[in-house]
Amino acid sequence: MVRFENVGMRYGLGREVLRDISFTLEPNSFHFISGASGAGKSSLLRLLSLAHRPSRGLVTMFDQDIATASREKLAALRQQIGIVFQDFRLINHLSARDNVALPLRIAGTREKEIRRMVEELLDWVGLRDRFDALPATLSGGEQQRLAIARAIIRKPKLLLADEPTGNVDSENSRRLLTLFEQLNQKLGTTVVITTHDEMMLNQFRHPVMWLRGGNLVHEDYRAIAVR
Repeated sequence: MVRFENVGMRYGLGREVLRDISFTLEPNSFHFISGASGAGKSSLLRLLSLAHRPSRGLVTMFDQDIATASREKLAALRQQIGIVFQDFRLINHLSARDNVALPLRIAGTREKEIRRMVEELLDWVGLRDRFDALPATLSGGEQQRLAIARAIIRKPKLLLADEPTGNVDSENSRRLLTLFEQLNQKLGTTVVITTHDEMMLNQFRHPVMWLRGGNLVHEDYRAIAVR
C-alpha cells in the first residue's frame, strides 16, 4: 500500500527534517509512529497524507509514484486517506451529524444514504444520543470520536491519526485505540498513529516506527522498553 525508499523532506530551503526514510506499510496493517518532540512525527504524517512532497527519494502509494502524479491524480489518492487531526478541526456551527456528513455531501452522495451512513457510524463510535449536538457541547473524548467518525465515513484505505489521545484521559485513550483496532480488523483499513505515550505503545501491541532526529528506526512492541 505504501512504500518509502530513501526519502528526505525539507521545508523550503531549510535543512532536511527527515532523512533516508525507508519502510513499507502492508494492507490491513496497524502501526505507531513515535519519538521525542521535534523528531519528525508530524512531518512524516504530512508525507503520508500527501500534504507535502518529498525533497528526494521514492514514495509510492496505492501503486502510484507520488513524484510523477498529476494534481488531479493526487486529489484522487487523497480520497483514499482519512485523517484525524490532534486539534479535531470540527466545524463549530455544524451539528455532530452534519460534521460527519460533510465529506459525503462534498462527494455528492444522496441525502437518504448520507443519513443512514452517518447515523450508523455515530452509533458505532458511541454518540447515539448526540446527533444534533454542536462540537462545543461535547467532551474532549466525544469530540475526538466525532473527528474519527468524520475521517472514516468514506471508508478510507489508509487512516492517519496525529496524537489522537493527547487531549483525553487514559480511559478515553483506551476507548479510542479500541475503535481504531476495530476499524483495522473489521474493515481492513491500514492505520498509522503518531504518539509519544509509551503506556499506550506497550498496552496496544502493534509495530512501532521510532523516529530519532529525523531518522527512522524499526522496532516491534517487544523492543520499546529496551531501546
